[in-house]
Amino acid sequence: MNLKIAVLAGDGIGPEVMEQGVAVLSAVAEKFGHEVSYQEAICGAHAIDEVGDPFPEETFKICQESDAVLFASVGDPKYDNDPTAKVRPEQGLLAMRKKLGLFANIRPVQTFKCLFHKSPLKDELIEGADFVCIRELTGGMYFGEKYQDDDKAFDTNYYTRPEVERILKVAYDYARKRKNHVTVVDKANVLASSRLWRQVAREMAPQYPDVVTDYMFVDNAAMKMLTDPKFFDVMVTENTFGDILTDEGSCISGSMGLLPSASTGESTPVFEPIHGSWPQAKGLNIANPLAQILSVAMLFEYFGLNEEGELIRKAVDASLDANVRTPEIQVEGGAKYGTNEVGEWIVNYIRKA
Repeated sequence: MNLKIAVLAGDGIGPEVMEQGVAVLSAVAEKFGHEVSYQEAICGAHAIDEVGDPFPEETFKICQESDAVLFASVGDPKYDNDPTAKVRPEQGLLAMRKKLGLFANIRPVQTFKCLFHKSPLKDELIEGADFVCIRELTGGMYFGEKYQDDDKAFDTNYYTRPEVERILKVAYDYARKRKNHVTVVDKANVLASSRLWRQVAREMAPQYPDVVTDYMFVDNAAMKMLTDPKFFDVMVTENTFGDILTDEGSCISGSMGLLPSASTGESTPVFEPIHGSWPQAKGLNIANPLAQILSVAMLFEYFGLNEEGELIRKAVDASLDANVRTPEIQVEGGAKYGTNEVGEWIVNYIRKA
């Protein structure tokens, strides 16, 4: 297969983890006889500094013309600490999602037995936890009408029936490939937007009689994730709730550096780690590249190349079992490995497999 990949490394640790992601992608492509070409593009704070736009038109064009986008992270303290800034790195990420029509964010949450000790939860709670959060990505408060002055501000949590229907369909399709269980997460006891979600879900559920559908308020879902994560199979929710809950999922796996994601919809899909830019670690060779590398596995699987994706997952598992880990997940007394060394180990494993 020939693949054209847009590479958006972004800010902070983005370029460092991206380097390892691209190296793994290239190693797998070489092993299986695929032709892959790369086109780099700027985004985030890097793009603001260069052209004044966190998602320039040229970057959008490169993404449109590619088969997939491999993205790392955006964010910079000089914008985080300035509430008056009119242009922010994160606006580039939102613009990419909106312009590419990426309405479905798929975030798997899984556990690694050798990393149970890194989770704040008890082993018996997380062992066997394996679920997917389907987050609506182009609606809600992130994109609704906004206003702010010195005395008041508002964000509009706006959703339409078609937006809710299409994301629910994605959730049901995933459930049918898994354990046939969908949990719709909302706040229907308080929010009108959530009541629309629940109304539409109740209307759609009979179309999927083979799938068990249940409903949960977001506060209860947050608690359930930490007290009984094995309850979930496919969780589907709106944009803001999904953003918060999926970050909470890192408590189950033990590190945000282990969680990949895919964003799909009307145009070129995007594959990215769920972690941020972690600017404090920039250039220190300590950032965990595994979420970026596992995003590459999801990229291959999106194109039906499951054997390629499985090899990456095996390589990641092998690196963890061999204690080839960056500092935040290393066992006490374990050898020191940096971002580059972990990536190199996984590439070598793939080449020898």
